[in-house]
Amino acid sequence: MGILTGVVMAITAGSVAAWGNFQDVRTAESIPSIFSGYVDVTATPRYAFEDPVSKEAENVLLSFIVADAGNGCTPSWGAAYSLDEAGSALDVDRRVARLQQLGGTVSISFGGLINKELATTCTDAGKLEAAYGAVVDRYNVSSIDLDIEGEALSDVASLDRRAAAVAALQQDRRGSGKDLTVWLTLPADPNGLTTAGSDAVRRMIAAGTDLAGVNIMTMDYGGSRLTDRSMYGNAVSAAEAAHRQLTGLYRDAGSELGSETVWRKIGLTPMIGQNDIAGEIFTLKDAEELSAYASAKGVGRLSMWSLNRDRTCSPNYPDVTQVSDGCSGVEQGTATFATILGAGVTGSPPTAPAAVAQPTRAPAVTDDPSTSPYPVWNESTAYTSGERIVWHSNVYEAKWWTRADTPDNPVLQGAATPWRIIGPVLPGDRPTPQLTAPDGTAPQWEPAKVYRKGDRVLFEGRVFEAKWWTQTDSPEAALQGSPESPWSKLRDEELLKLMTTPAPTPAPSP
Repeated sequence: MGILTGVVMAITAGSVAAWGNFQDVRTAESIPSIFSGYVDVTATPRYAFEDPVSKEAENVLLSFIVADAGNGCTPSWGAAYSLDEAGSALDVDRRVARLQQLGGTVSISFGGLINKELATTCTDAGKLEAAYGAVVDRYNVSSIDLDIEGEALSDVASLDRRAAAVAALQQDRRGSGKDLTVWLTLPADPNGLTTAGSDAVRRMIAAGTDLAGVNIMTMDYGGSRLTDRSMYGNAVSAAEAAHRQLTGLYRDAGSELGSETVWRKIGLTPMIGQNDIAGEIFTLKDAEELSAYASAKGVGRLSMWSLNRDRTCSPNYPDVTQVSDGCSGVEQGTATFATILGAGVTGSPPTAPAAVAQPTRAPAVTDDPSTSPYPVWNESTAYTSGERIVWHSNVYEAKWWTRADTPDNPVLQGAATPWRIIGPVLPGDRPTPQLTAPDGTAPQWEPAKVYRKGDRVLFEGRVFEAKWWTQTDSPEAALQGSPESPWSKLRDEELLKLMTTPAPTPAPSP
């Protein structure tokens, strides 16, 4: 009888375990595995995330939103641009809308190593939640990334403020039928999360934040790097340790998650090519191995720092051991890290709200000059490089002199079209004021006067610069965009700089 009872108990226990494994697998399969590359929004040269070079580059993490230098509860891009300034100077709003228009997804990353994350400077709970919410609403996103490192990771008060604000924001959005996916990005080494990193996760869970997962930065290991292993090997060590840590953190919080489900809550982010630590180089081979590992484990997210850097450095960049914002520092040939890493995931992030999706061409649209941010395209008007127009509810910029070339020509592509699409006309857009130079900005043009290359004149409220020796040639032709004119019209940004730069003080007479 005892033997029989033992057999029954063993079978029962085995059945429970099998059912638990089955449920774990089913839960994990319901969670997408995604690839989303970071984009440094304020870095130069500007990365055209709105024109993805591959399918893997269609899902981006725009970084970094931090506290404004003058107001700790006001979000900014890199403490360099207010949200409005980024909209006008960097076209961020329009470019985000363009990528969403194409079916891509945008997530916003808050924090980073440099500058102040909002929760470290904004101590008012309501204002902090409002700051996060303002960014989410402005860019119409359903996913955010909280990159907490450096001093922010040891600021316990800010950890609690951030956790409470984000949990409240999630609850508010769900109350209005919207979702907000939240990833927590933290530094790691081959031993997994740091003690401070584990504490940050614990506080997030305790505050009621529904974490999509914890993304570990598998980069810049320094003295902790396992020297007998590749960068891939160090990343695997960090991932395995983080899996154990996250399992324990959720168990301590009263949630027993299965192994497969925990892997879906793990994100891995290498720094491609040259890392900030000398001798640490994440190669294409490392990327291939990490991609295969992520696929086998069912890792929930793969990212990389950054899409800006995903190309071979120019021969004019002499020292590839110096980290560049614009290239990886390794020879890539035709390969990209995004394509390789993106192969290791099986799904896509949640799509942007349906209201964002629009057709890229809508010939039936009647453009309204009263709400168009730029003049409506006219077939008989000549346009010069950099000039912008509106056509069929989209903003285009001229790549060179053009006249009568339809901006949304469905046949012409690449170098064959003189127009580059920036993005759709946005709700709330109004006509951009036409810039007029006041008298005295430059000498008035005189027909009889001889002008040499570099001389500037004022003509009909604009400043023109001579391209070569000229006399009697009116700037009128340049105003109409003629490439044969000896005059070139200063662009708006050049004219604005000229108008706002104080004139040099004349030297005193002897």
